Amino acid sequence: MNKPLSAEEKTELGITRFDAAEYLDSDELIALYLAETLKDGTDAEFIQALNTVARAKGMNEIAKKAGIGRESLYQTLSSSKPRFETVRKILDAMNIELIPTIKTA
Repeated sequence: MNKPLSAEEKTELGITRFDAAEYLDSDELIALYLAETLKDGTDAEFIQALNTVARAKGMNEIAKKAGIGRESLYQTLSSSKPRFETVRKILDAMNIELIPTIKTA
């Protein structure tokens, strides 16, 4: 079995850590990312996706628009069971609507 590469080996090979937040640069892309995660992912994956979007848009900006403290935002997006009310505030701050539709199989 192969052992994992060390940090030094990764640097030598030019391997960097992937961060989706670096690529979420438009509201349309963010909406698609969240929609796909909500459709195909778990609850925890959706909360992680919200965390990624908040980092892409700026945690301070999202916290301010949501009317919650930055630390509360970090805690909410680290929780496995955040309150729906808080998630709605975060979505509003991200300019994202949660719109129910009929499932298609």
